[in-house]
Amino acid sequence: MKLAIAGKGGVGKTTLSASLATLFARTGARVIAVDADPDSNLAATLGFPRPEDITPVSEMSDLIAERTGAQPGVPGGIFTLNPKVDDIPEVFCPEHRGIRLLAMGGGNREGGSGCLCPENAFLRALTTHILFGRDDVVIFDMVAGIEHLTRGTAQGVDALIVVVEPGARSLETARRVIGLGADLRIRRIWAVANKVRGEDDRAFVLKGVGDLEVVAFIPYSSDVVESGMGRKDISGVLEGDVGDEIQKLQVYLVQEFSQSA
Repeated sequence: MKLAIAGKGGVGKTTLSASLATLFARTGARVIAVDADPDSNLAATLGFPRPEDITPVSEMSDLIAERTGAQPGVPGGIFTLNPKVDDIPEVFCPEHRGIRLLAMGGGNREGGSGCLCPENAFLRALTTHILFGRDDVVIFDMVAGIEHLTRGTAQGVDALIVVVEPGARSLETARRVIGLGADLRIRRIWAVANKVRGEDDRAFVLKGVGDLEVVAFIPYSSDVVESGMGRKDISGVLEGDVGDEIQKLQVYLVQEFSQSA
């Protein structure tokens, strides 16, 4: 099961990503949580000790140079487009509570996000391996907004979950994400409503997403807000009404993928 969690910044993507990763790990599944957002708090939200000391893969210059044959940060030149990456999750990704964390980092952003450079080639090969070469549950906490989808980085996932909150800007971003996901031929695209305070919020979201299926309505919680800011790990969030709703979502995902297996 390969899931991409997308949406506008601040809607709760990181909290949902960490919650699902934690719940799947508790069932004994092998889980890789991919922090695809350079500004994310996924490590802290998952409760990793000393998250500030975790080095993103894109910043492992010696490793990238060894595997690609070229020094990172230098666009152009000659380097392999298919570097060895199959050992990265086990050797270079820290593990906590049964979850391996893959912090991607920003890559080389000079000259546009699609530049041909060793670090981007390495990240692309690593993403392809994780999506198509492994049997783990993989959860991508995507960059806020839609820019990552325009580069096709979500292509290959089994499902795209668009997190929305009861707000016009959140729903506007969600509609654009949904359209781009369809362009990438992602077969399963669902919405999850977060920070829902009552029936009015529920109705607002349902109207805003149109025909898209909303598979969970997560109630507003100050713990969720704190977790999304990296101030609390996910263990406290998975209690009470919030945890109940996310567990229902996990059950839904398991049933959906079991039926299609």
